[in-house]
Amino acid sequence: MVFRPLALMLVAGLASACALAQEGKAMLDATKAPNPPAAQQAPPQLTLEARGDIFMARKMYREAIETYQQGSPKDPILLNKIGIAYHQSQNMDNARRFYERSLKYKPNYVEAMNNLGTVYYYRKNYRRAISWYDKALKIEPEEPKSASIYMNRGTALFARKQYQKATEDYQVALKLDPQIFEHHGTVGQILEERSVEDRARFHFELAKVYAKSGRNDMALQYIRKSLEEGFKDKKKIEETPEFATIKELPEFKELMAREQRVL
Repeated sequence: MVFRPLALMLVAGLASACALAQEGKAMLDATKAPNPPAAQQAPPQLTLEARGDIFMARKMYREAIETYQQGSPKDPILLNKIGIAYHQSQNMDNARRFYERSLKYKPNYVEAMNNLGTVYYYRKNYRRAISWYDKALKIEPEEPKSASIYMNRGTALFARKQYQKATEDYQVALKLDPQIFEHHGTVGQILEERSVEDRARFHFELAKVYAKSGRNDMALQYIRKSLEEGFKDKKKIEETPEFATIKELPEFKELMAREQRVL
């Protein structure tokens, strides 16, 4: 039997114990290790449509078109969005062409119908614009997104000086979306037409719509806007039946008494 010196046996045992302790600590630390930071994780893969939407939000329309065109040439949603990108670039010929292609693959596509109507509105072909808005509203007459179509049709009717019909459409639009006339700069799959030549009369008609809906604050705001835009017939304002409930308000009387400067 071979006897090792006691000192060597103690050193060997201590070294072995230290190694086991270090190994156990490493295993324990591994179980407690946090997940890699988010910056080190692979980012989610964006779809072509999502990438194109980002370019649209940044008003990078050429890049949006190129991105959308990498998708299926028969996808009605992408074709409609390509049309919108051309529309925002004021290239109405290509906008119309892609809206029509979108409808070829999805004949009841309300968004493309509405957007095609806005092309004809832009070209001052109001009758044809109204025809497309009519087709869209026959498919989805009471959907919340139809508020934009009612507003568009009302604006086309307004351009044809059919003010009563226009205000009726505006009333429905406001019922479906109480903030429809206050939206700013939104670009979705459905375009909103807001360009009118006679802005003074337009604001006067909107004031009637808001007054009829009981929103006196907004009615007064649009009366003020109409005066600032050059609406001169204060007697007509005072005699308008829709304003009967606000005629005695101090704010209304102040507007009627004020010498209005056209902005």
